[in-house]
Amino acid sequence: MHPNEVNKICLEEILLDEVGTAESGPLRFGQREVQLWGIWLTASDAVLAYYRSTLSLDERQRAERFAFENLKRSYTLSRGGLRILLAHYLGCSPHEIELICGPKGKPALRSSSRIRFNASHSGQMALYAFTLGCELGVDVEQLRELDEPESISARFFSAEEAAELLSLKPEDRVLAFFRCWTRKEAYVKAIGEGLAIPLNRFQVTLLPGVPARFVQVTSDFENAGAWTLHHLELAPGYVGALAYRDSRRPMTIHPIMRADELPEVLHAPFSASKGARRF
Repeated sequence: MHPNEVNKICLEEILLDEVGTAESGPLRFGQREVQLWGIWLTASDAVLAYYRSTLSLDERQRAERFAFENLKRSYTLSRGGLRILLAHYLGCSPHEIELICGPKGKPALRSSSRIRFNASHSGQMALYAFTLGCELGVDVEQLRELDEPESISARFFSAEEAAELLSLKPEDRVLAFFRCWTRKEAYVKAIGEGLAIPLNRFQVTLLPGVPARFVQVTSDFENAGAWTLHHLELAPGYVGALAYRDSRRPMTIHPIMRADELPEVLHAPFSASKGARRF
């Protein structure tokens, strides 16, 4: 066995057995803990160059295919952030991370690691979720005006969801729309099926004041009660959701930081994320 593989196995045993606090020690998973990280996708050219250096050749080539510079920067920073965080958990360099895509495009580690993760970005924010032994999905959206949220919901939401949206005052519909949209996207990303699962085949809550949950999941092997859904409001102007097929897990939400802060926080001895919230 390669020494690096031995180190990763030993590290994962530590991750399973110990829970560090966000204030006092190394960041480690509890056995069922979910950790959420967010970064702002703005950085100096020097920091951007570092993030780019962490990418694989395929990822750098993909970045270059974006026609607009802001999209190149956003992709580079969001993908580099994922690599930097995975490297932190695995105890290796970001460029050593080997990522593969599932049949429907969901990224995963090539190794036999039990770490499961998912990522999303919108506007100037990238959001990442990590846990052990449980597939999860996360989605974030920057709130923005929509021309006709009602017609979009009629096309993509279930009939019950579309009716609930119409029951709201017009000024409340955009936020409710994005609550519903992110919850659906988080589920689709958790199961790794992409657009193969029509968004109107399952129902989530969307009304203000109603806790996030699945109302129904239409499948032969799944039901709504087997899933957990979290509503996320991590910064003004953004809304998100986290979904996984398990009972509710403990969750740590680390403060959103600038892209140039992430390497410094994680590389510091016994790095701590002050202000992390635990649920």
